[in-house]
Amino acid sequence: MVRRTTVPSLFPPPGYAHAAVVETGSRLAFMAGSVPLDKDGTLVGPGDFVAQTEQVLANLETALRAVGSDLSRVISTDVYVVASDPADLSRVWDLVDASGLTTGPHTSTLLGVACLGYTGQLVEITAVAEVDADADGATDSGE
Repeated sequence: MVRRTTVPSLFPPPGYAHAAVVETGSRLAFMAGSVPLDKDGTLVGPGDFVAQTEQVLANLETALRAVGSDLSRVISTDVYVVASDPADLSRVWDLVDASGLTTGPHTSTLLGVACLGYTGQLVEITAVAEVDADADGATDSGE
């Protein structure tokens, strides 16, 4: 069970919570950074914040479903954007806000960064999510 908190004595965050407390006994998935690559490893939307964010969110949703979760069960995200202009950060956040990730709402950090791991990559999102208690996941490396 997750208890999300927006602290009344702090500035109200736009679409996310200040904190999320997870009761012990919950299963959590710590997701690797979701990137704007298609199934074949091709960068989607070179130079396009919107297209890349949409691909990142679609990839994140696919990965979450594979482990028995979904966007509405995300507890925390870090959203990385290769940008120094707050308008570009806002464009990405607007898509995150509309995606279902802000159901709850979850805790989040939005960061402008100098570069990411793939040439031409503009957006990456990491996440922590609650997982169904009986979910096995699509693949398991056994580690």
